[in-house]
Amino acid sequence: MAPSLRGRNLISMADFSGDEIRAVLARAAELKASRGETFRAAPLAGKTLAMIFQKPSLRTRVSFEAGMTLLGGHAIYLGPADIKLGERETTEDIAIVLSRYVDIIMARVFGHDIVEDLARHAKVPVINGLSDFEHPCQVLADLLTIQERKGRLAGLRATYIGDGNNVAHSLMFGAARVGMNINIVTPAGFEPSAKVLRQSQEIGRQTGAAVRVLNDVREGAAGADVLYTDVWASMGQEDQAAARRKKFEGYQINSRVMSYAQPDAMILHCLPAHYGEEIDYPTSRTPNSAIFDQAENRMHAQNALMVLLTG
Repeated sequence: MAPSLRGRNLISMADFSGDEIRAVLARAAELKASRGETFRAAPLAGKTLAMIFQKPSLRTRVSFEAGMTLLGGHAIYLGPADIKLGERETTEDIAIVLSRYVDIIMARVFGHDIVEDLARHAKVPVINGLSDFEHPCQVLADLLTIQERKGRLAGLRATYIGDGNNVAHSLMFGAARVGMNINIVTPAGFEPSAKVLRQSQEIGRQTGAAVRVLNDVREGAAGADVLYTDVWASMGQEDQAAARRKKFEGYQINSRVMSYAQPDAMILHCLPAHYGEEIDYPTSRTPNSAIFDQAENRMHAQNALMVLLTG
């Protein structure tokens, strides 16, 4: 019997066990396969999602809003000027008030403490749509995409090349939970959080997953089943972009790096992409690339999450 996630929050990929992640992925696959039937069944009919945005977005907004429509519910966009988190009103009061109106809250914010505060005070499930420390919705979509193409997660070898950022943190937790080996390959000084590394390695010891942080691209990519990258300068780091381009030179997914991995290694990128930096354009368009399947799967994974959290 699948574990119940009703009433839970998703703030970090570490919040869910391996079985709970697999339950979300299984439900996502069902919803994706029966899209027309899902629309007619309307599993979230009469339910409302509040979407809090401090950062602009293409995939997060459209995937959640379109997903709620598909599921028969309604989504409300709350931009930076609508709420002004912590300025016009406290995060605590916003969480309490929204809980009186809506059935679920999603927040895409800068500070991870904001989404933690929302979850602490809300009486409805809260989903981290992105914070500066984690991006769990993205990694649910990533795992769904890998499972679709590879048929499994446990025992695979994934390699992330780039900045040790929020995506890297969620990948480390998510991979460890499902028993997938993960290498995080960064330039010196850009490694992920040491605390996340310790925590994910501890999880990995229980699931059989190896979690490593490396600086050598060839060593990290050797024999990989999955190659993953992200932008070198995330939103809010624009003033560092030029300096980062110099530091990250050589940390690009291209034909040379692909030659180190398995011949059928799949390529992932959470988008938006800066072609010519973290990935070159021709490599992004090879048959190995699943980046647009990955983008589509944001909606399916999130749909499953919303159904299970409110069901």
